[in-house]
This record gives sequence, structure tokens and C-alpha cells, in this order.
Amino acid sequence: MSTLQSRPVRAEAVVDLAAIRHNVSTLRGRAPGAQLMAVVKADGYGHGMVPVARAAREAGAVWIGAAVLEEALGLRAAGDTGPIFCWLTTPGEPLADAIDAGIDLSAGAPWEIDELAAAVQDRPARVHLKIDTGMSRGGAVPEEWPALIRAALREQGAGRIEIKGIWSHLASSDEPKSAVNETQLATFTEAIEVAESFGVDAEFKHLANSGATLALPETHFDLVRPGVATYGLSPFGHALPSAELGLRPAMTLKARLAMVKRVPAGAGVSYGLTWTAPRPSTLGLVPLGYGDGLPRHASNGGPVQIGGHRRTVVGRICMDQCVVNLEDDQAAAGDEVVLFGPGTAGEPTADDWADAAGTINYEIVTRLGARIPRRYIDSER
Repeated sequence: MSTLQSRPVRAEAVVDLAAIRHNVSTLRGRAPGAQLMAVVKADGYGHGMVPVARAAREAGAVWIGAAVLEEALGLRAAGDTGPIFCWLTTPGEPLADAIDAGIDLSAGAPWEIDELAAAVQDRPARVHLKIDTGMSRGGAVPEEWPALIRAALREQGAGRIEIKGIWSHLASSDEPKSAVNETQLATFTEAIEVAESFGVDAEFKHLANSGATLALPETHFDLVRPGVATYGLSPFGHALPSAELGLRPAMTLKARLAMVKRVPAGAGVSYGLTWTAPRPSTLGLVPLGYGDGLPRHASNGGPVQIGGHRRTVVGRICMDQCVVNLEDDQAAAGDEVVLFGPGTAGEPTADDWADAAGTINYEIVTRLGARIPRRYIDSER
């Protein structure tokens, strides 16, 4: 889990909880007829699960979403008493603990219904049935959907479970005009109709993730589940930046130069000497590497800001450090390096690092490791 740090020593990730609240409020405005679930899986996409969940609740998130039981139970242990949905389990996990804690759980196959029913002690399990609408991950395919419904109704009749929801997940909501979205929506709607024909009366139907919450209102139903947008990052990348969506990136990753040195023309840098100084240059050593979560694929391209100037990682990113070409800048050990942030002060963004590494902004923030302390601020308090 994330930690609090009052003063940076080597590096830190600064998380603005006011930005989290702003983003949740903005997303609620995009889906005014639905409840909102702020997804805080993977330690709040690297931002810190518990602080993010608290800020999201303050901004009106009725639900919190967690992928795995450890996360959901961790939220309860931290004092979160509101609705929590957890959707990824494997056979033999401690479902009884989650049921007793009042956590809503997912089932996409009859065996999951059986395990949930067997784990019930003092209260029935609150279950959301998952239909696979075309992503081919979890959930029952349409041909197996009736069998899942029958299993759930059997255990509901016995008082061991309560069918609270029907849900699925979109594969291409980051491409709002994709025909896949229409196909999945049609499959989801049909699955609801089939369930209702069996007598299922689910309180919550939910399909929309970040992209759909922002761009596909027809998918909102009773509940929306924004993940990356909660943190101010656009699910559409540079095609539709955060600022244009009214979102504020919450995390700024900073470090301090560990060394500055002048090298002659022809000096090679880092493992394999994949970059050679074309002329006498000043290099800065940044004490962060792939062991901290920087993507090695961003070698010879990762952007930073030092002294108000955009500069670039040169050579391969190492496990604990990387090198930046400062050109002829005046710099010294201890100077601040901003690797990414909201971009409002000219600094690189998570999207810029994603471009440099050939990945997505989700991965840039989520992969940051425990060696980087998280420091929480509130720019509105």
C-alpha cells in the first residue's frame, strides 16, 4: 500500500486528492442518472487505494470497485463501510470473509455460484451476474447465460445469495465510434431481457467503464465504473486529452538529480552504450529506473522537466537510475526533476511517457513501485 512521506529524499509521487474529488464530480455530471463506482484496483492505479477511496466517497462515489479480495477486504479494514464491488476470484479463496464483510461479488459461471453459496454463514452473498458480451474474459457466454441464471435463482430461492446486479465490460470504449460497442450493448441488453424472463429482478445493471462514462451515455444504465478517468487520465490518450474532458491528472512524479557531469563528444551512456554524445554535453543522473516502475521501453526517449526545460532520457533505463541529456543547462545534484504531472506547467504527462514506451497511460501510473513514497496534498484545503 502507499505510504505518507513528509519530505522527499530521492523521489516521490505527489497525489492531489482535490483532483480526485474534482474528477469524480465531473464524471458524476456525465452520468447524472446513474450511481458512480470509483475503481481503486491495483492500489488505486498506483495513487493509493485508501486515500483515493476516501476522496472519491467525499465527492459522491456511492460505490468503490476492487478487482481482488485482498483489495476489497483491505478497504473494509481501513474503515470503508460503503458499497464495495469485487469481481475477480479463483476457486478456494476466502469468500466467507468477503460475504461477512458485506462486499458485493461477481459470478460468471455456475461453479462460482456454488462456491459463494457454500461460503455463506450468517448473511446471504450479494452477487452480480456477469455476461460475456464479446470481450472473452470473465463472464458467461450467451449460450451459457441461462445455466448461470438458473444456478443463481436456485441459491437465491434457498436464501444463500441475493442477485443484486447484471454486468459486463466493454472492449473498445476508448474508440467510441467502434461498432464493437454497439454489438456489446445489444448483447448486454438481450442478456438483461433473458434474465428478466427467468424472473431475475436485479437492482443494478452496469456496463460503462471510463471511456463509456465519458462518451457513450447509452451504456450508463444504473451504475458506471470509471477507473483511469477517476485519476484524471484520459482513456482516449492524446486523441482527447484530459483537459478537454474536464479532468485533472492527480499524480506528479518527481525526483532529485543524484549527479551532474560534463562529458566529451563521443561519450557513450548506460548499458550497451546505445546513445553517444554528439558534442560535449552535460548529463544528469536521475535515481529512478525500471525497478521503480519506469518503463525500460522508454530508453532514449523518456521526457523530463528540469529547471523549466524539457529534456530527454538518453541511453538505456537501468533498474535504479537513468541518465538525462541536459545539453548545456546549468544544473546541480539535488535539483528537482519532474518526470510527469498534469502538464499545466509544461512538464511531461503520463501520456507523453506512454508514447515514449509504446504503451498506455494506465500502465505508467499503475506500475510505479513501492520504493517511491506517495505524498498526499489537497490543493483545495
